[in-house]
Amino acid sequence: MSQAWQQYRSAPAPGTRVVEVDALPTQGHLGLMLEGERGRFPLLVVRLGDGAVRAYVNACPHQFLPLDQRGKRILSEDGEQLRCTNHDAAFSARTGEGTGGLGLGCALDRVPLREEGGWLVIGD
Repeated sequence: MSQAWQQYRSAPAPGTRVVEVDALPTQGHLGLMLEGERGRFPLLVVRLGDGAVRAYVNACPHQFLPLDQRGKRILSEDGEQLRCTNHDAAFSARTGEGTGGLGLGCALDRVPLREEGGWLVIGD
């Protein structure tokens, strides 16, 4: 997995608590703003239909605007695709790879997570 997310000035340190596991929807997403010593870090956490959890920097690589800036409906009904509400760029919810529109040729920056004591925390 790429470590591009760590290049963000406000990237949280490994071990930073993100959200309680029970607070995640069964299938869906949460847009979060993590507050830290280095500033605010926009995070998008997605739980896929098979229970897998992925996290991405909530910044479309097209213009680095939040995917959910113009509305909260960014996850497809089947839970497999994320869409930027600004320019309709599409990305795989599993991998972050661009799948359509202005998302082609780029990818979301994936952030590693792990479960620890009932919480999702930033991984290494």
